[in-house]
This record gives sequence, structure tokens and C-alpha cells, in this order.
Amino acid sequence: ALPSFVEVAEAVKPAVVFIRAEGRARTQNVPPEFQDFFRQFGMPQQPRLRQGTGSGFIVTRDGYILTNNHVVAGFDRVRVKLLDNREFDARVVGLDANTDIAVIKIEARNLPAATMGNSDATRVGEWALAVGNPLGFQFTVTAGIISAKGRRLDGLVDPDQQYAIQDFIQTDAAINPGNSGGPLVNVRGEVIGVNSAIASQTGYYAGYGFAIPINLARRVMDDLIATGRVERAILGVGIQEITPEDA
Repeated sequence: ALPSFVEVAEAVKPAVVFIRAEGRARTQNVPPEFQDFFRQFGMPQQPRLRQGTGSGFIVTRDGYILTNNHVVAGFDRVRVKLLDNREFDARVVGLDANTDIAVIKIEARNLPAATMGNSDATRVGEWALAVGNPLGFQFTVTAGIISAKGRRLDGLVDPDQQYAIQDFIQTDAAINPGNSGGPLVNVRGEVIGVNSAIASQTGYYAGYGFAIPINLARRVMDDLIATGRVERAILGVGIQEITPEDA
């Protein structure tokens, strides 16, 4: 029998959050003698307000939330909205650009927490649901399958991050801007990935979405909660694709 997406959605949605981040655009100080010049030509003197939105999901009943680094990094204020319309200011616990994972915290108790799955056990062809806030449509659920595992995706994280993740889960569940940081779940309602990116020439859904495996995200999350940063050991080995000549 086909899985009931109704039960999965009802179980997962309460743990999903809508994130709004705000910050002032960084501008250089203008000497007083140049301020009249800038005003004459209508150039703004005050820093502009930057805003961003995304998704996340509650991982502990006392308010720890997992999301993407790119959803909250560089912003001064982070607000979280729950499915029941409660809103909270959130504190950024830690960021990791290498995996595009961030942990934030709200002050609340007895929250609905997501159930974690085992991303290593997922198989290509399994059903998958993405939950989040795409294009401003809050608490949206889309369905598809696991399309591939172990995908390399150049350009998602900061190019200066030499040891960035290259192990994405690919899905054809519709993912759009605003889904970032939300959960990818299996038919048991267990989180198997953190939705992070799409492959598209237009910037909108084109059939290929990518999620950070939850097993990796959990290890990063544990480090961020414990110390605020991720400790890594580096092995001096290079990896490349096998060519027919190598084979």
C-alpha cells in the first residue's frame, strides 16, 4: 500500500519553523565633508535593512533548531515562527559554512521535536517529503523520491571553504527558495536530510533538490551545541574519479 502522506505531514509540520532574519547592510563610514555630496545625488546615508527568510526544524523540546548556515549567517536578528503562530527571538548557537549547517535556540519548553532518521539507510527510489516555507508559502509539504545519494554540488558553500561537504541527497520533491533549512523526511516521518539547494538555471524548482544527510548534520549540530564550533581532522589524501585508463 502507498504510504499515507497525510499522517506524515501531520506528524512533521508542528516541528517545522519559519525563520525571518534581518540585518543592516554593511557600509563604510563617510567623512562629514562628503555627506552633502552624497545627499545631493540621492545616495543613501543610512545602512539599508537586509531581510531573508528560510526554514528550520526543532530538534529538542527545549528549543534547539537546526537550519542552514546561509539562512542566518551575517544577520543581526533572527525571528522564529511556529506552526501555532507563536513567535520568538532566536539566538545563534553556532555556524558551520563547510556543511551549510547552523543551530539556533529559542527560549521555550515542551516544543514538538522532529524525529531523526538514519540517512545512511536511505535508498534511491524511496518516497521523501520536503517541508518548509518556499516562496513565502509557509508550512508547505511536497513529495517525491530519493533520486540519488552522494552527489557533489560545487558552488553551494563558500568557495574559500576547502573541505566543504560533497555528499548530498538528491530528491525530486519540489524545493524552492525558502525551503532552505527545512527537513527532508521519509514515509515514517523521520528526518533524513536538511534541504539546502536546488539545481536550476532560473533559481526555481527544476526537478533537482539537494539535502545535507541528517547523520552528518547531527554530528555538526552536536559540536556546535557543545562548543560553538566544529572540530575536524584532515587526512592528506586526494580523491578523484576513476578513469577507464585507471580501471
